[in-house]
Amino acid sequence: MPSLKDLRNSIASVRNMRKITSAMKMVAASKLRRAQEQAQIAQPYAERMAGILSRLAANYVATSSSPKLLTGTGRDQVHLLVVVTSDRGLAGGFNSNAVREARRVIRQLLSDGKEVKLLTVGRKAKDLLRRDQADRLVETFEGIGSKRVAFSEAEGVANAIVEMYEADEFDVCTIIYNRFKSVISQIPTTSQLIPFALPIGSAKAESHEVRPVYEFEPSEDEILAALLPRNFAIQIYGALLDSAAGEQAARMTAMDNASRNAEDLTKKLTLRYNRARQASITKELIEIVSGAEAL
Repeated sequence: MPSLKDLRNSIASVRNMRKITSAMKMVAASKLRRAQEQAQIAQPYAERMAGILSRLAANYVATSSSPKLLTGTGRDQVHLLVVVTSDRGLAGGFNSNAVREARRVIRQLLSDGKEVKLLTVGRKAKDLLRRDQADRLVETFEGIGSKRVAFSEAEGVANAIVEMYEADEFDVCTIIYNRFKSVISQIPTTSQLIPFALPIGSAKAESHEVRPVYEFEPSEDEILAALLPRNFAIQIYGALLDSAAGEQAARMTAMDNASRNAEDLTKKLTLRYNRARQASITKELIEIVSGAEAL
């Protein structure tokens, strides 16, 4: 049975731990607010860009000079998976959920006879996937969004992927990340980035509807060649912003649960300490009375 001193030390340690987790919860809440604001500011631009490209692609007739980001390589054999996690832990199941989704997609592609390559954004994705997918890792990025996610960081990731695509290193690129839904919900999401995929229910699918006619200056190919890489970087930027907000939300929830558990443990240890102290006092009184009676 632990001594009174051991119980006092345990209570003090748990209380100190609760102070740390409470402080981390407040820091995560502050960062979450800023991350949400940043994601909301970027969302209208991303939606407008996606809408423009959807209307362009819906009326576009592919030719031999068409941008590869739109038409693809004509193959579907080599898949590049971009897995986005955080650099730090203490965020509950945030990172493991994204990696679990990545492993599910890998198994599915391999069962279909496809070749899989991995590009990770975040130290946790690299560390977790390196255990069983080390031979498929081709590139890793760390330290992105350490203070706040910058578009230049997303553009750096996008440029590296586009260079690999232009070198015919893969045919299809898919990003896997945790989409921020609410403070208690981050949804593992899979989205195809290359080649550009029309949204479900786009104008191309609704062939019976009357569509507007566009005149282009310069040509459609030139416009798409300029917009597609930009849109690709914006899609990655949006995924990084979602992931950053989800990370802080998951960390805030995890630290809140840890603080509650520490509080419950403190109550249990305090109860054990009081019982042990009472038993010690009772034992001493019995010894005193027994000694007095013996005299």
